Amino acid sequence: MTELSIIILSYNTKDLLDSCLRSVLKNSKGQNFEIIVVDNASTDKSVTMVKTKYPNVKIIKSKKNLGFSAGNNLGLSKAIGKNILFLNSDTRVYGNSLYIMLKCLQSGGDIGILGPRLINPDQSVQKSVGSFYSISNVALMLFGGGRLGILRGSPEKFTIVDWVSGSCMMIKRSVFDKVGLWDENLFMYMEEVELCYRAKQGGVQTGFCPDAVVEHKQLGSSQDGREQAIINIYKGLIYFYQKYYSRQQFSALMFLLKTKAFLAKLLGIIAGNNELINTYDQALRLFI
Repeated sequence: MTELSIIILSYNTKDLLDSCLRSVLKNSKGQNFEIIVVDNASTDKSVTMVKTKYPNVKIIKSKKNLGFSAGNNLGLSKAIGKNILFLNSDTRVYGNSLYIMLKCLQSGGDIGILGPRLINPDQSVQKSVGSFYSISNVALMLFGGGRLGILRGSPEKFTIVDWVSGSCMMIKRSVFDKVGLWDENLFMYMEEVELCYRAKQGGVQTGFCPDAVVEHKQLGSSQDGREQAIINIYKGLIYFYQKYYSRQQFSALMFLLKTKAFLAKLLGIIAGNNELINTYDQALRLFI
């Protein structure tokens, strides 16, 4: 069996995808890998580019944009690797990071999910490791605690963590056999948190490997921008709490989300910030 299947999900990111594929191929020579591109109904000739420049890359073309979870599940259904790397098209792999991640994942114990250190294009470090969203953590995230680095970080050494960024995750195939596939009720955002949470419930640990480095252009693979990112995070949190938390905790979450949306919209009105008004007006509509 192939040691590693690399699944790259793409939606209208032809140039970014080209750069990502070049970095993967450059840094995986001689390895027993396969590469699968799942195209989420792109209209920018991404498929033609892959077929022309990378004939050995498998490509799956969806007839519609399936989103993150369903798109990755489609790729997983065609993958033959013992381990699966889910990689955003807005990433670039550095050096022997894939080999380092694979060896780390195979080092033993209950580790079944692994994330690398993510860096920005300017080489600054991204905070790509997070804590699960308890009510107190949601409150911190919504009302400024996230800016203080309380909920997210990038440890200096190998660490067992709650969750790692979905832009680059290496997962043992056996994890999916044990806890199930990506949850397709989540279209974009919160998917990695839900999967890592479900995996932890099943006795699977998530690790962070800072010796492996991957560049990530944040929001590069998203066509929706910050406004829809916020709305999808709201939707993801609501779904996550409905699935895993008590009725009382869900009620507390809804209160926090409504309060943040109301205050943010009010601030937008005072400041004359139409983007803020429109974003949180959409968020408030989720509670009607």
